[in-house]
Amino acid sequence: MRRTEALQGVRMTVFLNVLNRWESAELNQEEAAELLGVSERTFRRWTRRYEEEGEAGLVDRRLGKTSGRRVPSDRAEEVERLYRERYQGFTVKHFHEHLIKDHGFGWGYTWTKLHLQWKGVVPKAPRKGAHRRKRERRPLPGMMLHQDGSRHAWLEGQALDLIVTLDDATGAIYSAFLVEEEGTASTFRALNEVFSEHGLPMSLYTDRGAHYFHTPKAGGEIDRSHPTQVGRALEQLGIEHIGAYSPQARGRSERAFQTLQDRLPKELRLAGIATAEAANAFIRDVYLPEHNARFAVDPAGEGSAFTPIPGVELDEILCVQEERQVGQDNCVSYRTLKLQIPESPMRPHFVKARVKVHVYPDGSHAVFHGPRCIGRYDEKGTIRDAKRAA
Repeated sequence: MRRTEALQGVRMTVFLNVLNRWESAELNQEEAAELLGVSERTFRRWTRRYEEEGEAGLVDRRLGKTSGRRVPSDRAEEVERLYRERYQGFTVKHFHEHLIKDHGFGWGYTWTKLHLQWKGVVPKAPRKGAHRRKRERRPLPGMMLHQDGSRHAWLEGQALDLIVTLDDATGAIYSAFLVEEEGTASTFRALNEVFSEHGLPMSLYTDRGAHYFHTPKAGGEIDRSHPTQVGRALEQLGIEHIGAYSPQARGRSERAFQTLQDRLPKELRLAGIATAEAANAFIRDVYLPEHNARFAVDPAGEGSAFTPIPGVELDEILCVQEERQVGQDNCVSYRTLKLQIPESPMRPHFVKARVKVHVYPDGSHAVFHGPRCIGRYDEKGTIRDAKRAA
């Protein structure tokens, strides 16, 4: 017996019992209607229908009729076909957003989820674990940024690292791009993008990867007396660098990557993107604005904790800086390169002078003597800008 038919039988039994008590003057109309949970007018209507048609008059007249809100069978079949053929692997929420945006679907998420589960094309969600108390967000944007990388098959057949920098207060992603391998260069590139647009944050929260911190023992304490290039740049900019000691401590960025790993590869596939360069343009111009509009939240407080930095040359801070001594040939040896220092009005030569080599995220180099740049070079060590201050 269907549930609606069983409920109809119970309803009939209760009504007949109350009707008998009303006919025997044990109850008045108001009391009888209250026991049935209906108005007096409804009780009178049911009584009249029972006198005229018997029990058949009390049958719910909606039984056996198709609901006016029911999804037409052809649209239901279209939903199943679209998921199987084009959106396989999408979460139901993500799929439902595309149904509304791209296919003119006007029915709700709950129906979509139940229909796909009933058809066996998506599994039911597992039971959630025990409740844990999460760390409260910072009240203002710029009080804390999270940065992390995730290696994943973001493009079909290609495992790449996605470098993400997001705000703790709002969850908004300020920078995201794909690289071959996460490291110092990708960190500087991401920080430069964020700091140039928004200003300097108060703190940066990361894992304890080797490009972020020096840890004498794997998984051990951070040795802050030997900063990495990233640590040196953040200290120079006055930004607190916080290292996490467990994945759970970085829950906000971990959850962001769960969403990105689920959605971003499918959006890239739908857009027909197959290269990292095209993917980065798509992420910057299309995906991130939509992602932030969908998932970012309003901060608890008003204002911003970002510090504007007009006039600061971030490129000369957010780069690798290593000290070298100029050789007898007026060249600086840096790894496999020989950087020839051109003639300069500053001094006849730089032999034996201590200089700093700056290596930028794009692979180019520069040599500085004190605060002055005495030569710029491309990634192969060829001079490309010999302009110097007099």
